Amino acid sequence: MNRKVGLFFGTFNPIHTGHLIIANHMAEYSDLEEIWLVVTPHNPLKKKSSLLDNHHRLEMVHRACENYEKLKPSNIEFDLPQPNYTVKTLVHLQEKFPTNEFCLIMGEDNLKSFHKWKNSDVILENHEIYVYPRIAPGAVSEEYQDHPRITRVNAPIVEISSTFIRKSIMELKNVRPLLDEKVWNYIDEMNFYR
Repeated sequence: MNRKVGLFFGTFNPIHTGHLIIANHMAEYSDLEEIWLVVTPHNPLKKKSSLLDNHHRLEMVHRACENYEKLKPSNIEFDLPQPNYTVKTLVHLQEKFPTNEFCLIMGEDNLKSFHKWKNSDVILENHEIYVYPRIAPGAVSEEYQDHPRITRVNAPIVEISSTFIRKSIMELKNVRPLLDEKVWNYIDEMNFYR
């Protein structure tokens, strides 16, 4: 029997309690046995000064996952050619871990634009998608409404954004409740986002 692994992609710049709430909810309240938090690498073609180096973001994800047995940090995309597409990551993972069944985790906002993803039909043919609710304008396409490979998980709606956290840190606001303590300590000692 294959192990069901949920893939939760993000820049995690920084990873915050919202990410952990969603990932842990997926691990505890769905049939996914493990959640891999896949740190999306910095696209070398894009200049994004606010994006921390890959290894710093991965370190924060490592620290955030320490107390959660079913959550695992992943740097699988770091060595893949850029710009990278989810469909290629999934093929790479399936080859590397043939006994795992990989599923995508995404917010409802991403499902609304999923038809625009590269080879979205191929992804859906080979992988299940687990969707958590998000408050966002627009409707989910008719074809995804009752799709047998799309599972809606009634996770809490968490409206915390990494952008808000970075901006707040820059403004010297106290955002400690929004971050895992080990993540906050790392940001603080490295003097990030200031």
